Amino acid sequence: RLVHLDLKGAAPRAQYLEQVLPLLRALGATGLLLEYEDTFPYTGPLEVLQAPHAYSPAELRALLSRARAQGLDVVPLLPFPLQFVLKHREFAHLREVKALPNALNPHKEESLALVKAMIDQVMALHEDLQWFHIGCDEVYYLGEGEESKQWLQQQDNTPEKLCLSHIKAVATCLASSYPRVTPIVWDDMLRGMSEETLADSGVPQLVQPMIWDYAADIDVESKVQLIEKYHRCGFSKVWFASAFKGATGANQSLTLPGHHLRNQLQWLQVGSRSPAALLEGIALTGWQRYDHFSVLCELLPVAIPSLAVCLQALKNGGYSEKVKENVENLLGMSNLEIDTFMSTSLGTFPGSNVLTLVTQVSFYLHSSVDELLERNRYVTGWFSPYHRKRKVIHPIIMHHFQPDAVSLLSKWNAVVQDLQAAMEQVFHRCAIEEWMEENVHPSLQKLQQLVDDLEEA
Repeated sequence: RLVHLDLKGAAPRAQYLEQVLPLLRALGATGLLLEYEDTFPYTGPLEVLQAPHAYSPAELRALLSRARAQGLDVVPLLPFPLQFVLKHREFAHLREVKALPNALNPHKEESLALVKAMIDQVMALHEDLQWFHIGCDEVYYLGEGEESKQWLQQQDNTPEKLCLSHIKAVATCLASSYPRVTPIVWDDMLRGMSEETLADSGVPQLVQPMIWDYAADIDVESKVQLIEKYHRCGFSKVWFASAFKGATGANQSLTLPGHHLRNQLQWLQVGSRSPAALLEGIALTGWQRYDHFSVLCELLPVAIPSLAVCLQALKNGGYSEKVKENVENLLGMSNLEIDTFMSTSLGTFPGSNVLTLVTQVSFYLHSSVDELLERNRYVTGWFSPYHRKRKVIHPIIMHHFQPDAVSLLSKWNAVVQDLQAAMEQVFHRCAIEEWMEENVHPSLQKLQQLVDDLEEA
């Protein structure tokens, strides 16, 4: 049971992750799937890939050592096709399509040299790895570059074969230097391929596919058939991938545990109908962005109750009153609601104050400001945009809503200050700035502007 930490947005401070590890272990995690992206401390020509908040080698070593001490396996994930690399001018010449940083040109030797250099640097910081996830999902625009178009004109060459040869090249690159490490790939590029194409490619002997589906109503029967198909093609083991957050909306700010619990229960059904010898494990994904360029979805501390429910359901083979009690004890929550975004119960888990304050902001900031600006009859009737622009208002009208506006602004400024302080314990400044600009500033600035206009008027 791997917990996926997607570090390509709002990457938590190393100290916070170290605090969370014992809880993950207690909840039933047996490993971590670490999607470093630009938070890995690359060196040499790759140093340009590091984000300003990337982990230092010392931080990473300490975190990995703490994970090992907790009995957690670590599986690094390098998200080939490498959007976060190909956006840089220094690597733009390796793009499959010149204008788009979506896919690596599979025909250039330098592309494979880049892949090898990245794998080597990640491997150098990890000990005793059993698996290495090489991504390979949603490889859009592969086959649309000039060299690929020429390759596809040759006899018997197809986009499917191009994709498989790319996966095979990356997997072989890993296997040749690190024969004891098994590559894992997302399976979406493989699902629609014929058994013959897959079997003839040699890929099934090199990798383990991770079948992902984050829906609350998975088609169990078709998943069982897919596993059987992969087995017939020569894959020795398969993984499942569920989700505990980051799969219900690109700009989602709160997590609904019930949706993700139902996703796990469906995967348990798939597992119970599949040969146990074929199943290697499950990764509970926790996406932080839908891709390198999208906004942030739910922050990690916000989704910990959902993660707890999901892990415990997988560990215990289902979700019962007893399991719910166990989750509540481990999180320090008196009553965990799974089918509402509103958590009335405060927890004691690391980052629980972030969840409490994010919930408050998400539920009430926008609505309370809109209530005042758009539904207060004195504002809409006597201090409309026309009046505000000219700074004109009848003095008696001000008394009907100025105190409310000032009080609301002062209340929200205090909440946001508390949230900022809570987030600083978990995140770097850039993540806090991004979350605030997306979720807080639009409403707060509208309210501040109203108060300023009133004072001027």
